[in-house]
This record gives sequence, C-alpha cells and structure tokens, in this order.
Amino acid sequence: MRKNLFVLIVILLLLLVGCSQQETLTKGADNNSNHIGKNASDLVIPSKESILEEGYPTNENGQTYGPDMGDLNLGEIGEPTLMLAEGENGTIGYVKKEDLNGPQPKTPKEAVKLNEAKPREIPLYDVDGETVIGKFIIGG
Repeated sequence: MRKNLFVLIVILLLLLVGCSQQETLTKGADNNSNHIGKNASDLVIPSKESILEEGYPTNENGQTYGPDMGDLNLGEIGEPTLMLAEGENGTIGYVKKEDLNGPQPKTPKEAVKLNEAKPREIPLYDVDGETVIGKFIIGG
C-alpha cells in the first residue's frame, strides 16, 4: 500500500514538474520569437461599449484604433484609422483604413477594372500602426 502511494506521488510530481517546465518554455519562446503573428489576447482591443462612451482610443502615433462599429456607429464617432481585422492564419491585428480602401477609381472604366482585380494583400499591424504582425487579404 505504501509502495503504491509512493509511486503515485512520484508520478504526480513528475507530471507537475513537466507541465510547469512546458509552460515556462512556451512563455520563453513567445517572448523571444521573431515570428509574425499574435494572439488576440496579446493585442489591445477596445470594447464597443467603451468606444460608444469615450470614442476610439488613440495610440502613441495619434491613430485611432478599434473594431468597425457597423450599425452602432452613430456618425459622430466615425471610423478608426486602424480597423480591427483577422489576417492570414487567424492573426488578429489592425489594418489601415487607407490600405483597406485601396485605390479609388476616377472613371467608370477604372471601376470595372478594379472590380476584376485579383485579391490583394495589405499589412496587418499591431496597435502602434507601425509593427507589421501579418498580412490581410482583400478579395478573392
């Protein structure tokens, strides 16, 4: 009985130590990695409620950021400079409104040509609007 209890305790300790080392390795890899891509939990995302109450927050570069308010956008809030988007491979970040809008046609012929254009790729940024963390595909 004591031998079984001892073996069980040793196994539990090994499992606990192994799990804690794995978590430490994962955190260390996240902090030191050069991969592009972020989890949504790493990104600053304002809530729709806070935007309705206080407007869009502004980053250190003077750019507003947040999710598209859609029907909740009451006109006075407008659209943010950096719009929340999900890029390739599920990376969550922000796209610049001017990148998202792309080139604007000047003639009907240009409009038709733009509608026939292939999908295009724009940068996906961190909340600072400078650090590229992935890419966002438009069209297709």
